[in-house]
Amino acid sequence: MTNQEQLKKEILEKVKEYYELVHKPAQKQKFIEGKSRVNYAGRVFDDNEMINLVDSALEFWLTYGKYSKEFEKKLADFLGIRFVLTVNSGSSANLLAFFALTSPLLKDRQIKRGDEVITVSAGFPTTVAPIVQYGAVPVFVDMELETFNIDVNQIEKAITSKTKAIMIAHTLGNPFNIEKVKEICDKYNLWLIEDNCDALGSKYKGKYTGTWGDIGTSSFYPPHHITMGEGGAVYTDNPLLKRILLSMRDWGRDCWCESGVDNTCGHRFTQKFGKLPLGYDHKYVYSHFGFNLKITDMQAAIGVAQLEKLPEFIKKRQENWQMLYDGLKDINEFILVKPQKDSEISWFGFLITLKDNVNFSRNDIVKYLEDNNIQTRNLFAGNMIRHPMFESLKKGVDYKVIGELKNTDKIMNDSFWVGVYPGMSEKAIQYIIIKIKEFIYKYV
Repeated sequence: MTNQEQLKKEILEKVKEYYELVHKPAQKQKFIEGKSRVNYAGRVFDDNEMINLVDSALEFWLTYGKYSKEFEKKLADFLGIRFVLTVNSGSSANLLAFFALTSPLLKDRQIKRGDEVITVSAGFPTTVAPIVQYGAVPVFVDMELETFNIDVNQIEKAITSKTKAIMIAHTLGNPFNIEKVKEICDKYNLWLIEDNCDALGSKYKGKYTGTWGDIGTSSFYPPHHITMGEGGAVYTDNPLLKRILLSMRDWGRDCWCESGVDNTCGHRFTQKFGKLPLGYDHKYVYSHFGFNLKITDMQAAIGVAQLEKLPEFIKKRQENWQMLYDGLKDINEFILVKPQKDSEISWFGFLITLKDNVNFSRNDIVKYLEDNNIQTRNLFAGNMIRHPMFESLKKGVDYKVIGELKNTDKIMNDSFWVGVYPGMSEKAIQYIIIKIKEFIYKYV
């Protein structure tokens, strides 16, 4: 063993020792009712993530490297899909997924400014933002109050000659009716982007969500199913879309060489592109107006260790969700989410909606839970078109709405959710149940 190998070994052993001394005791702290904070989400990790992170730091490659390639391959293997590209966030994943569909390489299926994309208004803004940012027109369809996903019976009412795609999320891990949505996409030749950021590990009819459509997206922000701190991914089975995604992720360049590698194609100085002179350096030929959305290799190093834990995380999320459901299903004042038929769900959270005409508000129960150290969240934007960002847009021109979005407004006013993440103990789950029932008994 060389001196540097010995030193590296000692450093990594010290990292493990540091984890055991500092982080492990913090993660093993006992839950104390009323004193311990019940967060809706959090990081779950051990010494393996820290060792990988430090190993990557010692290598000091920094940008896309060996850990990035390993993560992409392992996530592709897990999902059963051909191509995975890492990006710096789930929001960037949605940005990249949508903008890929604006590529001229798609010819008559290219999304152009003014074209329409069907989506929902109850969700996270970055599912919709790329559509608006490009100059396409989001067309909002209502939700249904069982699975709290898109009302598939309303989709065809939204389709016009300008409709090019459907871009929607699986709400808090619960798959939307993929079979019906795919049927509509096939009938009208529409692209399907699955925002899978809250559903990594969910299955519909035995196949992972995110792999049914043309492009799927994931987020690795700390609350999500696995984390890199920041980070995300796009994935597809379509070789042309993969080529476009790679180009747009990496500045819009035409070259597909990895970072630090030259002349992969063997024709770096022999090709003709556009109006450029013959033999112009292929590394500096740009076929798209792109971005730089890559992650660092240090982030990917954490992700590699997290992927090993994903099956265990999914199982724990399912157990925590079921425990909450069993404890709260008899409360008459609540509408609890109904799992999508034919699904195995990797839940992101436990959604609760107040029935009409109850004698308390969503804010009443949320404040009670927060006052008792239980963290809560609304279903993100609730209804996006009610937010200030839409005040500068003209309805019917910059965006369209199908119907009244009655259920979306119901979600905005009456829905909230609590966590089910793997770091939650059974005692914490039972504490949530106790405090919710305590509130109900107080008001009923």
